Amino acid sequence: MLEIPKIALPGGETVPILGQGTWGMGEDARRAGQEADALRHGLDLGINLIDTAEMYADGRAEQITGEAIKGRREEVFLVSKVLPGNASHQGTVAACERSLKHLGTDRIDLYLLHWRGPHPLAETLAGFEELQQAGKIRHWGVSNFDMEDCRELDSLAPGKAATNQVLFNLMRRGIEYDLLPWSRERGMPVMAYSPIEQGRLLKYPALGKVAERYGATPAQVALSWLLRQPGVIAIPKAARAAHIEENLAALDIRLDRDDLALLDRTFPPPASARPLEML
Repeated sequence: MLEIPKIALPGGETVPILGQGTWGMGEDARRAGQEADALRHGLDLGINLIDTAEMYADGRAEQITGEAIKGRREEVFLVSKVLPGNASHQGTVAACERSLKHLGTDRIDLYLLHWRGPHPLAETLAGFEELQQAGKIRHWGVSNFDMEDCRELDSLAPGKAATNQVLFNLMRRGIEYDLLPWSRERGMPVMAYSPIEQGRLLKYPALGKVAERYGATPAQVALSWLLRQPGVIAIPKAARAAHIEENLAALDIRLDRDDLALLDRTFPPPASARPLEML
C-alpha cells in the first residue's frame, strides 16, 4: 500500500494530505451502494480522511458516509460541516446532533462552518466549544473564509481553527497571494475542494501534454500539482473504486520545473489580491 504523506493540524495531530470528498454523493439512491463501496475502497487503500456536510444531498451524503465507515470508525478522520443558516450557538449544537445520527457515530473529528452566514461568528464558536467540551467534536474549523473572515476568526479564537476549506486548483489560484501564506505562517492547513474544477480543468491541452509524459491522466496531473503544495490537503470526490485508485496514483507523479513552468503559463499565479472564489 502506498504511504500517503501526512500534515499536522495546529494541535499536532496528523492527517493525510489526500482525502475523500463526498460532494455530489447521495443525489441518486440507485448509486448509494456504489458510492459507499468507493469510500470503503479508499479506506482499504489508506485514504482515511472523509469529508462530508449536512448540505450534501440534504444529509444523504452523510448517511452514505455512515454506511461506509460502519465497523471501521476508529480508522477514519471524519469531517462534516454546519450550514450557515443553522450556525447560531444552539443551532450549531442541534445540527451536529443530526449529523451524528446520519453518520452513525458519537463524534466528528473536524466540524466546520460551511461559509459565513447570518449568525455572528462568536455564536458559532460558542456552539463549537460546547460540542468540543461534550466530546461530540474533536476539532473545529471553517470553510470558504476569505482574508477578512480569517482575521476576524483569529481575533476571536487565535490559533484554535484546525483548517479553512476553500476552492483551490490550477484554475482558482487566488489564495496563493495572501490566504495560503497567511495560513502556512500559522501552521493551519488549507483543505482544497474541487481539485479538478468538477472536470472543467481537463479540457486544457497543457494538462494533457504533461500527462502524456508520465503516462498519466490530466486529472492526475491537476491533483499532483495540488498535492505538492505545502500546507494543503486535497479532497477529491471519487464515486468509483477505479477513480479512487487513480487519485491515489497521483501521489507518484513528480512534476519537474518544465512541467510547472508550462502550467504557470497556462494558469498564471495571482499578481495581486483577489476575492475568494466559491462553487
